[in-house]
Amino acid sequence: MNKLNGILMKSVGGFYYVRCDGKEYECKARGSFRKYGNSPITGDNVVITVPDEGFAAIEEILPRKNKLKRPALANIDVLVIVCSTVDPIPNFAVIDKMTAAAVDNDMEPVIVISKNDLQNGDMIAQIYRNSDIKTFQCSPKDEDEIALLREYLQGKVTAFTGNSGVGKSTLLNILFKDLQLQTGQISQKLGRGRHTTRVVELFELDGCYVADTPGFSTVDLQRYEMIDKTQLQYCFPEFKKYLGECKFTSCSHTCEKGCRILQALDDEEIERTRHQSYVLMYNEVKDIKAWQLKE
Repeated sequence: MNKLNGILMKSVGGFYYVRCDGKEYECKARGSFRKYGNSPITGDNVVITVPDEGFAAIEEILPRKNKLKRPALANIDVLVIVCSTVDPIPNFAVIDKMTAAAVDNDMEPVIVISKNDLQNGDMIAQIYRNSDIKTFQCSPKDEDEIALLREYLQGKVTAFTGNSGVGKSTLLNILFKDLQLQTGQISQKLGRGRHTTRVVELFELDGCYVADTPGFSTVDLQRYEMIDKTQLQYCFPEFKKYLGECKFTSCSHTCEKGCRILQALDDEEIERTRHQSYVLMYNEVKDIKAWQLKE
């Protein structure tokens, strides 16, 4: 019986599909995982045993770097947030909630601005570049920028999200040519839409892993990844250099006199839309206890 380390690519109907050294194994999971409420999820690094006959088995889930509640994903390095210049226009509050959720979960947020061929996205890009968030401007004709994004994702596990209509599927197909056919097959198999099965799958593509997530919506991130008010300030990278310089140690950075963040805002060192999003998020959670957010 061989013992191998691998990454869990997907789970369907009680079976787990684990890739080890370029080969995929269909596995069962030990009952002890369910007993302790820690079932394997897509993205998990696992240890499996492979018998001479019968199904392989997941024996151990290795420590997770991070975990999203919904969709259930583990060990994500990069969360790519796709927003478009038009149709739909960007909703900065939603985008900023997603970037904050990424930082809070030890993921790197990356902004990709689509439809630059329809309307220039420089203003949007500047907001996020000024906020110390990696930003790309991509359209089907931006071959150089597409190449830079593809290179940036090399060797990483990446999940893509964005509101309906922003061009996420188009971007994925431009980035990864081999995904063109697979995307169509998955759509037919899983029946994306109102009655979609919430199957989360990783694809190994061009030197990186890409999470294809039916039903992965901004609503999920907003509902399931709320951030404790004491930690929220750390989820806005542009705040970092000012933290600790406020007049009051309990400063919420929303309205207090002597707040260094508000001073930076007045000095145009922090983008106004970003601070507005911070205040909105703070007010949503200020009366919620930390233990309630973990439920």
